[in-house]
Amino acid sequence: MTTLPNLPGVNQPTVSMDTGRLATHENLEAAGQKFEAIFTNMMLSSMRKAKLSDGLFESNALTQFRDMQDQQLAQSMAVHAPIGIGKAMTEFLAKSAEGTIE
Repeated sequence: MTTLPNLPGVNQPTVSMDTGRLATHENLEAAGQKFEAIFTNMMLSSMRKAKLSDGLFESNALTQFRDMQDQQLAQSMAVHAPIGIGKAMTEFLAKSAEGTIE
């Protein structure tokens, strides 16, 4: 474990240097797919917040339902129509894992 530099008034979290979870390609693929889903969900959420006006039937329940729908849409998009950021992350992690193993 590595600790971050000592900053006054900041709790000191530890950073794990364990790269064992990068050992299998399946783990990297799953991490890339999850990252893509999270990224896509954040993008959809930002697009929803950039609306020009409130709708006539807007409510907290509708907003919550739309957020859940966007989350499911993002997961589906990551599996069936990825934008490529998850694949790029997977390839980067695979290269970095090869460098640490050697």
